[in-house]
Amino acid sequence: MRFRNTKAANIVQLRQRMVRNGDIILRRELEARDNAMQMREWLAENVRGMGFKEASHYLRNIGLGDELAILDRHILKNLALMGVIPDIPSALTPKRYLETESLMRAFARRTRIPMAHLDFVLWYRETGDIFK
Repeated sequence: MRFRNTKAANIVQLRQRMVRNGDIILRRELEARDNAMQMREWLAENVRGMGFKEASHYLRNIGLGDELAILDRHILKNLALMGVIPDIPSALTPKRYLETESLMRAFARRTRIPMAHLDFVLWYRETGDIFK
C-alpha cells in the first residue's frame, strides 16, 4: 500500500511507540546515535513507513540533519541535469540513496554550498516554491 494511504496510521503508531507518559523517547533514541547518518538509518529501520528521504526530512526539520540530502524527484532531476549523477534512478534503494547522496555531498564540497542549502536551491529551481 502506498505511503500516502497509510500515513495517518503510521503517525499514530509512531506516537504510541515513541511517547511514554508524556515523555518523548524518540529524541533519546536519536541522541544515542553518533551522527545524523546513524540517526537516519535507525529511523528508517524502526519507524514504519519512513525511508531515508522521510528520515532525512524529519532530522532536518528538528535541526539534526543539515548534512543529509533529501533526495526527491526534483533534486534527482537537477542532479542529473548538472551531471552530478549519470541518470535519474527509477528506484532508490537504501544503497542507491547513499551512493547518490555521496555524489551530491562531493558536489556540495566542490562548490562550497552546504548540503541543506544545495537541495533547497535545487528544489526551488525545479518548483519555484520556497516552501519545502
